[in-house]
Amino acid sequence: MILTGNHIVSSVENGDIVIEPFNLSQVNPNSYNYRLGKTLKKCSISKSLRHTFNSIVIPEDGFVLQPGTMYLGHTHETIGSKRYAMSLIGRSSIGRLGLFVQISANLGHTQSCHRWTLEIVATHRVRVYPHMIFGQVSFWQNKGKASEYAGTYGFINQPQESLVYF
Repeated sequence: MILTGNHIVSSVENGDIVIEPFNLSQVNPNSYNYRLGKTLKKCSISKSLRHTFNSIVIPEDGFVLQPGTMYLGHTHETIGSKRYAMSLIGRSSIGRLGLFVQISANLGHTQSCHRWTLEIVATHRVRVYPHMIFGQVSFWQNKGKASEYAGTYGFINQPQESLVYF
């Protein structure tokens, strides 16, 4: 069952959901609009298929994402819940700019609480800004007893590349 905007607000107020900083104007009927953090990691792939990432701090006047390049960003907000599972997706307004956000990893496990890494790919040149509204997070009630989160990425607060090959 997905939470309504009113329930998200009351859950932030009673501590069941963490959204920091929280802004009431970013609440939607069934989600909360998260903002893009100030750090990106640009992915480059060598001839040997080794992935390398270079950190970029997005200037106030923005940064132009290049087409066909993968970037890792992060949410400006710390988002989490000990009670609810989360789903992070892009906003339709961002998708209509030609940006794919959270292409494969949209599930936030119950008990995770951090700034979420965002997977970003542009179809053409698009300028992004630090703290711009970038996507939305919805909260879902668990059915059954939730297990304690023991994952690798659930407490990292900066863009984190895959640990599969590293």
